Amino acid sequence: MLVADGASGTMLYARGVPMEVCFDEINLSRPDLIRKIHEEYVDAGAGLIETNTFGANALSLSKYNLEDQAETLNARGVEIAREAAGSRAFVAGAVGPAQGLPHWDYTKADHRRVHAEQIAALAGGGADAIILETFLRLDELKAALAVCQEICDLPTICQLAVDQYGQSDDGFEVVEAFDQLRAAGADVVGVNCRSGPKGLLDALAPVPLSEGLVLSAFPNAGSPVYVDGRFIYEATPEYFATSALRLRDQGVRLIGGCCGTLPEHVQAMARALEGREIVTRKKVLPVEVRVPARPERIARPVPAPPAVEPSIVDLVKERVTVIVELDPPRDLDHGPIVRGALALKKAGADALTMADNSLAVTRISNMAVGQIVKEEAGIRPLLHITCRDRNLASLQSQVLGLHALGIDHVLAVTGDPVKFGDQPGASNVYDVSSFELIRLIKQMNDGVGFSGRTLNGRTAFTVAAAFDPNGPNLDRRIRRLERKVEAGADMIMTQPLFDRRQAKQLYEATRDAGVPIFPGVMPLVSDGNTEFLHNEVPGFVVPDDVRARMARVGRGRKARREGVAIARELIESVLANFNGLYLITPFNRYPMTVELTEFALQATTRNSPE
Repeated sequence: MLVADGASGTMLYARGVPMEVCFDEINLSRPDLIRKIHEEYVDAGAGLIETNTFGANALSLSKYNLEDQAETLNARGVEIAREAAGSRAFVAGAVGPAQGLPHWDYTKADHRRVHAEQIAALAGGGADAIILETFLRLDELKAALAVCQEICDLPTICQLAVDQYGQSDDGFEVVEAFDQLRAAGADVVGVNCRSGPKGLLDALAPVPLSEGLVLSAFPNAGSPVYVDGRFIYEATPEYFATSALRLRDQGVRLIGGCCGTLPEHVQAMARALEGREIVTRKKVLPVEVRVPARPERIARPVPAPPAVEPSIVDLVKERVTVIVELDPPRDLDHGPIVRGALALKKAGADALTMADNSLAVTRISNMAVGQIVKEEAGIRPLLHITCRDRNLASLQSQVLGLHALGIDHVLAVTGDPVKFGDQPGASNVYDVSSFELIRLIKQMNDGVGFSGRTLNGRTAFTVAAAFDPNGPNLDRRIRRLERKVEAGADMIMTQPLFDRRQAKQLYEATRDAGVPIFPGVMPLVSDGNTEFLHNEVPGFVVPDDVRARMARVGRGRKARREGVAIARELIESVLANFNGLYLITPFNRYPMTVELTEFALQATTRNSPE
């Protein structure tokens, strides 16, 4: 028997390291913290500790712009673990699946190259074994195993992360998976993560014991609960001790822990298994390591081709394209928005965009209304998705649902805080920002879910990002826009312009953005509305001359006519510089944006910068 360590990531999180940072980089920035965690597990009785390198491959590191540090991070990870282990514990070089930037289409050859680089660094640094863990797919695990055998002669531990039915994400039962892994040369086969001890016991139950079979199991410490802003795993050390005995009786000879497993759990397992042929560091066998030349760096591949049906991005490259925003209703009557959609479709609008509880005001789900107008009006919906109201699991469910409905255009936004809305007792979620949400949706376009699980197909979303062109520090906001494009945004939709000079300025500032820009135009409806927008709504700046024009007409029909006249002037300026136009309907008064849509499509200026 050999007892391994637990969850270094959980330990880092408990000590104040944010979940969104790169844990592997801490090998360089805070090596003493990593060493201390290793020592605590060894002191608890772990005879094998894993290096802090689970995600230290160039693809996974690319999410943090650290791909050039892969070799250094892995070598340092082994060095730190070796210092902590001394002569008391083996050091296993930890290797996880390679998950790169979501909007790039990496090949199997790319995965082989980055795993070769990582494993070479771990082996060359002095690891006693390589542990390939938390692989969701058997084919990916076998590919990593093949790379490992090409690189070195170290013992290999291969662990799948199976679902509640004991299957890998590509549909293999553990019995068949283990047979294939052993035939491919794995020294130890097992399961880890996704479940607590009971789940892994159930997964391993069908596995027949045979000569030469060495099983491993690294369960989570149960399922996490969210308490006072922290994730807590509630499985006790005593439960882990009992489970360790049951796993041993089921044939497991390497027992450790995954998410939530602390030194206390490891100590309880080590004490429960004391005297039961626990393997010590002294029994390590000499191993000859072959370290190859540094593998060739991976090149950025070409993004996947666009969907066959023309997207908004395809259309705007050819002609003036108009997107119009209508908000879903706040009550149960969705008839007016259907009538508005029909009128806008007839006027020539190319898409109808609907906010996701804008300003945190509760409305009918824009997914539901989007499907209704798609079916009843025949117009393309472009739906906002906000990070404010949904956690990562719910966000993915939302995106999958949109794909199932055939809705393939979205605008990713962070979202207004709920304190501004009509439900002050509600809470913000913000698991991710708009930057991460863009990346995650583009990852689904590559057929991979947020967790890395394959989707059995690909989504085909065109993802828009929001941009505020108003106020000071335009250069800083342009840099944010560029980051959104780097994250994978296909197009940009802006907050409304109210100054005709802004269109030319916006064109000059964004001409190298590389994606289409849809400047926003919203007709004003009254002097009070104008002052409210200018003074109280973030991202809205109305110039003094426009405010004066609206002040002269007050409110009512005359004010609305003046608001449309101002919007026409803005549209002329926008279309002199851009092919895209984003019309925002005030208070769902769609006759105003119907008139402006018709005006835009009849205008003679077509993308001819002055």
